[in-house]
Amino acid sequence: MAQVRITQVRSTIKRPKTQKLAIQSLGLGKINRSIVLDYNPSIAGVINKVQHLVTIEHI
Repeated sequence: MAQVRITQVRSTIKRPKTQKLAIQSLGLGKINRSIVLDYNPSIAGVINKVQHLVTIEHI
């Protein structure tokens, strides 16, 4: 399965609670923190919800 590196680049201050929870579910929470995950439909949905707060790199 393909992997992606997700990096948080914007803050969750003044964001809806659902976006804050999405960032937490990805394992992020601080700016410039990165995580490598397997790309699957559930991760794609979470990324789509917070795409303006993160950058995605295919590995």
